[in-house]
Amino acid sequence: MRNSIFLATLLALEPIGAAAQDNAAARSLAATCANCHGTDGRSVTKEVPSLAALPKQQIVAQMRAFKDGSRSATVMHQLAKGFTDQQIELMADYFAARK
Repeated sequence: MRNSIFLATLLALEPIGAAAQDNAAARSLAATCANCHGTDGRSVTKEVPSLAALPKQQIVAQMRAFKDGSRSATVMHQLAKGFTDQQIELMADYFAARK
């Protein structure tokens, strides 16, 4: 019993970025970005920005701007509309945790 309480406490204290990095749902959502932004958010062209290691709030803000139409784009405004706020947060955590 003591071991399970200790383990639960350790898991509760784990940083969110590390949890998102290992979260299967976050990885799956992030994979939808790979065609344009590269594997793990590391773009291979200068025309498309890398997402890896960007601050979480920057990614969230840009995705929300695409979603609400306040930032113009060729396809991102349409893609962003397909994600919930929770999914955007998960993806942002995932990419922010990449180095």
